[in-house]
Amino acid sequence: MQTLLWHNTKESIKRGCHEIVSRPLYMMFMFFAPLFGAIFMFNLLDRGMADRVPSAIVDLDNTEVSRNIAQTLGAFQTVEIKYKLNSFQEARELVQRGKINGFFYIPSDFTKKALAGRQPEISYYINYAYFVPASLLFKGFKTISVMTSASIVKTAAVDAGIPEEQVMAQLQPFPTKVHPLGNPMLNYDIYLGNSFVPGILALVVMLMTTFSISMEQKRRTSIEWLHTAGDSIEVAIFGKLFPQTVAFIGIGWVIQWMMYGFMQFPLNCNPFNMMLAMALLVLACQGFGVFVSCCIPSPRFAITVCSFTSILAFSIGGFSMPVENMYPELGILSYIIPIRYYFLIYVDQALNGFDIYYSRIWYAALLAFTIVPFILLRRLKRFSQHPVYLP
Repeated sequence: MQTLLWHNTKESIKRGCHEIVSRPLYMMFMFFAPLFGAIFMFNLLDRGMADRVPSAIVDLDNTEVSRNIAQTLGAFQTVEIKYKLNSFQEARELVQRGKINGFFYIPSDFTKKALAGRQPEISYYINYAYFVPASLLFKGFKTISVMTSASIVKTAAVDAGIPEEQVMAQLQPFPTKVHPLGNPMLNYDIYLGNSFVPGILALVVMLMTTFSISMEQKRRTSIEWLHTAGDSIEVAIFGKLFPQTVAFIGIGWVIQWMMYGFMQFPLNCNPFNMMLAMALLVLACQGFGVFVSCCIPSPRFAITVCSFTSILAFSIGGFSMPVENMYPELGILSYIIPIRYYFLIYVDQALNGFDIYYSRIWYAALLAFTIVPFILLRRLKRFSQHPVYLP
């Protein structure tokens, strides 16, 4: 009995390997897609963060104060003053043509009104069609606005005879020192690379798992697939996915080496902790794909569900916005996505360096994604024994 089981398992694995090497689609998506995504993301922000966002300044005041504002604004790392314009209309046209991402507007009589205490307004306009450069530009414009207000108050107070020390004590009662934890360099590559690159790999794993199972039914080869496995759906699934599992885990470890070895991203834990998390992520995504294939026999709908779920992970997985700040109806969806738990492990282990004991629930959650599909394998076996292609 054991000899027969071992023979069926070997034959199923051989069939799974032959399926991979005989179809260029598998090779392209399994190896090229995740590695290309990793290299693209790491090179996109290889300098740490986007800087020198093109912008303009409209200075209708043209005084020493307004010129100092323009000079200070141009010194910001995230802002590049490409144009100095004389009208609002010119600046708006440049934004509409995509030449600049925003502009800083200083009205006429700004200095005169400010020194007279008449509260002049400084305006800035930003094109938020491109979120990251717009956010960086907003940060620069906002900072210079606050600094300008404080500078004018200081100048007026000193001119009125108040000692500069007293003025500074009122403007800044206590100095602040910021010490960012986990990512002290404020490197966008560290933040985006550790979330989006594993997310791309998870997307590929889900799609390839669902595709390889669903195509057996579409091509009506599922009966042969089961026969090779001795009519055991468990052996059939293992034989089909084992070669993919080995390949995807290997690719995941290569990506982690690129992040923590070559790129020198923070890794404040034993490397084995993150390697284990990557292996469990691959298994969890395969489990999710098997679960979808068990529930939905149609290849098109099954692949669509996996694609939709994986794409949502970039929005509701907690990468760009904390789940606690989402609407509860959306936040709860994050817990049915495997990549969410990998991200939590990354934060606990690689960034914060916690003992692995405190991340055990996240490891267990990834393992649960691998186990849950077993309760529906009998349903998948029925689909495979009587294949009906649903276009």
